[in-house]
Amino acid sequence: MKIISSLVKLAATGFVATSVSSSDHENPPTEVQRMHGFVAEVSASRIETDIRQLAGFGTRHTLSDTRSETRGIGAARRWIEAEFNRIAETCEAQLDVYTISDTFTGRRIPEPTEVVNVIAVQRGILDPDRVVVMSGDIDSRVSDPLNFTDDSPGANDNASGMAGTIEAARVLCKTKFPGTIVYAGLSGEEQGLYGGEVLTAHASEQGWRVMGVLNNDMIGNIQGINGVINNTTARVFSEGTRITETDQEARMRRFMGGEVDSPSRNIARLVDRLADEYIPNLDVMMIYRLDRFGRGGHHRPFNEAGMPGVRIMETNENYYRQHQDIRVENGIEYGDVVEGVDFDYARKLTALNVVTLASMAGAPPFPADVSLEGAVRPSTTIKWSVRGNEREAANLRAFKVYWRLTTDSQWQWSRIVGKDVRELTLDNIVIDNYFFGVASVANDGLESPVVFPGPMGAFEAALPEE
Repeated sequence: MKIISSLVKLAATGFVATSVSSSDHENPPTEVQRMHGFVAEVSASRIETDIRQLAGFGTRHTLSDTRSETRGIGAARRWIEAEFNRIAETCEAQLDVYTISDTFTGRRIPEPTEVVNVIAVQRGILDPDRVVVMSGDIDSRVSDPLNFTDDSPGANDNASGMAGTIEAARVLCKTKFPGTIVYAGLSGEEQGLYGGEVLTAHASEQGWRVMGVLNNDMIGNIQGINGVINNTTARVFSEGTRITETDQEARMRRFMGGEVDSPSRNIARLVDRLADEYIPNLDVMMIYRLDRFGRGGHHRPFNEAGMPGVRIMETNENYYRQHQDIRVENGIEYGDVVEGVDFDYARKLTALNVVTLASMAGAPPFPADVSLEGAVRPSTTIKWSVRGNEREAANLRAFKVYWRLTTDSQWQWSRIVGKDVRELTLDNIVIDNYFFGVASVANDGLESPVVFPGPMGAFEAALPEE
């Protein structure tokens, strides 16, 4: 009776087909039509309005005024909180809006300062502790990182990412998902990634199982400092080997591989595939680095806590518009002003986030405890388990085993197996010559990221042996 009632509830929210037979796993949908609907809902004009609103607070420096209603980071974060609350009134899903904070002192924060994040939590209906996060930064800065008084509109860095996060909430909160989506406005990024520290600590306190963080930092510029103008590509930065890897795990990785198959890397592969399927005229460059040379972003605190995370951003940066006092010098206009933002490009990258959030939150429980067998054999056997209760299993339609050449960046081949299967032997596919992984497939065809075998690729820690 429990399973039947869960299926009825899920069907009502669009997440379970009305009849799914044991043979249906052979042909799950390869294209989910409602994903196109999500993309179409993302509005460049709403994103423009929000970017202009955020830039209009004059400065959003972490050390700026917190009491004014019209200027400074206090006014900005109160507006973001109010906007999330307005969105919550339009939602089908439960959207809880609140702030979290901590006080910091550091090289760029000379006096103890409260760093406040604004978050909106869209509760999952089947597995609410399984969480995917989209973040943008609230704060801005000019040339001197301690200058909190001069105008610092931060239109692209990072009102664009914050506006994209708000817009994603508008679009996705009208749908109930099995997993939880967190829309986060993070402060203190320019002063030392402090907002990320606050949210990672909160995630741990709440018992969230963070499956992925999509950090959006500058998603609106299409004109590079090198003169290149391009609105058809985006970059996704992802770490390889996790910093939390133990010595024993490093020894395993040395022999099994996995340097390019961390959970963060396989999130990047998912983002790349979804761009090809759902975002017209957008190609993703997967960058195999944590971030740009000598620079950082708010996915890093999550990575350092062992949580998968990537940075999504524009391909062509214009350094005249980053961290600059507003001025004209030798005929060059400096400053991160609204005129430097392409709102339709910001819409594209926001839509890319939207489909990735939908895929990860809409997927069934991710495969766990993935392992490989096949040494000195002409075949490879991949095994996995799945964790979760009956309600979560109602959204599981199949598993999809993937493999690729070890020199290829993207998964090449795949095979579908039924939802009750926990291992697959691939005949005449030699274990030494390929990398392997497995994804879970929902009733409507949405997939989890591919999970690589062993602790190198695990999204959740292996259960201890009894």
